[in-house]
Amino acid sequence: MGWTGSISWFRERVRAIRPEYLPADPVDRLDHPPGRAVQCDLCFPPVKMPVGFGQQAMLPVLVMVAAFSRFIAAVMLPSRQTMDLVAGMWQLLSGSFTAVPHELWWDNEAGIGRRGRLTEPVTALMGTLGSRMVQLKPYDPESKGIVERANRYLETSFLPGRTFESPLDFNAQLALWLPTANSRTVRALGARPVDVVDVDRDAMLTLPPVAPVIETVTAVRLGRDYYVRVAGNDYSVDPTAIGQLVEVRTTLAEVTVARSGRVLARHQRCWAARQTLTDPDHVQTAAQLRHQFQHRTGVTEPEHPVRDLADYDRAFGVDFTGTGTDGEVA
Repeated sequence: MGWTGSISWFRERVRAIRPEYLPADPVDRLDHPPGRAVQCDLCFPPVKMPVGFGQQAMLPVLVMVAAFSRFIAAVMLPSRQTMDLVAGMWQLLSGSFTAVPHELWWDNEAGIGRRGRLTEPVTALMGTLGSRMVQLKPYDPESKGIVERANRYLETSFLPGRTFESPLDFNAQLALWLPTANSRTVRALGARPVDVVDVDRDAMLTLPPVAPVIETVTAVRLGRDYYVRVAGNDYSVDPTAIGQLVEVRTTLAEVTVARSGRVLARHQRCWAARQTLTDPDHVQTAAQLRHQFQHRTGVTEPEHPVRDLADYDRAFGVDFTGTGTDGEVA
């Protein structure tokens, strides 16, 4: 180009004028009929949430907004893992919307699916709901702009001036605030979401008669230390099941261990990390079993009739008395 000056100045100038030469990227206005879609997204509030044991964490908040009525539902989750997302979606659909939209819109969240392939729990959820999961293309935030605006509204209108003692406290305060948020007038509607949401519900699908699977189920063999590990935390189990296969069920709020229908442990789910949760009854039972093992008495074998081995010698013609029948030394 014939420029002989500073290369740093040249690059800075090119960087400033480059946007003027980019091709146009038009955005269409989307039409959302009643009951068609609910937009979903994860919001990470910029607050450190106390999760117990002296720990704090930035936890995800699942936000779901009906595209037609702009009705907002939200809940804080312990993680962004697949089963937590599935449980969160079912909780909001069954509790807040009380109906199922024809489509659920997500971005490329790893817990939902990647590259056009949904995770197995999400596929099972969609099959139970009779709905359709739509994963939007990358770098297309306008397609779910409704839920993106709801995220900003939550951060600017709900969080300021509030303090939270735990995730349960956060969800309790959020549940009290959402009716106020859904009572505001939306300019695009010219109405309040709470007044229009019934139109959305009437056009949606009914809830399935059978609830979907929203818990993680794993089978492990209980070791001598009688603990099972779930999401980085250890939970005690009745030590009478040591050496046996047990079934571990994990929900948003609870961890349950059972075998053949008998509950061996029930713990409130810990949202902290690297913790050990122990039931005092399990420790007491382990102490009793350990005492029995250390002070066990010798086991007396039952007496059984013993056959004389000479009977076998006579049966096979074997003579060990000194000489055989042929005169040779045995």
